[in-house]
Amino acid sequence: MKHNLIPFLTDKIEAGVDEVGRGCLAGDVVAAAVILPKDYRHSSLTDSKQISASQRLILREDILKNAIAVSVAQVSPQEIDRLNILWASIKAMHIAIEGLSVQPEVLLIDGNRFVPYQNISHRCIVKGDSKILSIAAASIIAKTHRDELMQDLAKTYPQYAWEQNMGYPTKKHYEGIQKYGITPLHRQSFKLFK
Repeated sequence: MKHNLIPFLTDKIEAGVDEVGRGCLAGDVVAAAVILPKDYRHSSLTDSKQISASQRLILREDILKNAIAVSVAQVSPQEIDRLNILWASIKAMHIAIEGLSVQPEVLLIDGNRFVPYQNISHRCIVKGDSKILSIAAASIIAKTHRDELMQDLAKTYPQYAWEQNMGYPTKKHYEGIQKYGITPLHRQSFKLFK
C-alpha cells in the first residue's frame, strides 16, 4: 500500500517526535525522535497503528539504516502515576529529543499538546504520524521498541497476555488483573478494574 506522506515542512533540520503507550494500563510510555535525510522516501511508511507488526520491523530496519539520528526514551509507570500520562508523555519526548546525536532546528510533534524544549521551535500536528514522514518514522521506532519491551515483560508476568495486548486494556488483561491483582508495572492512577 502506498502512502504519500509529506517529507519535510521546512528546509531546516527537522526531528519528528511521537510517543506510544499512552492508553495502556501497564508498562512505560515510550517516545522516539527521528531526523531523516532530506532525500529519504519510503512509500509504505505511515502511522505504526495502520500497518502489521512484521511491516513495522522491516520499516524499523530501513529507518535505522538511513536516519541521520534516532533516539528512544521511556518513562516508568511510577513516574506516569506521579506526573499524569500527558506530562509523562511530554517528558519522554523531551528525553528522546535530548538523546539525538544531531541538534534539530525544528520539532514536529504528533498530537496537539507539547511543552517547548529548550529554545527549539516546534509544531504540533494532529495525526502527524499519518501525515509527516519523520513523525511516522518516530511512531515506528517507538512502537517496535515498546512492543519488544512488553513482550519481554510478559515472560515475567504471563497472566496478563502482554505479549498480545502490549499492556492495552483488553478483556484478557482485565481478567488477569481481576484474578491475580496488579504488578509493579501497572499504572495505579489508571482505571485498572472494570
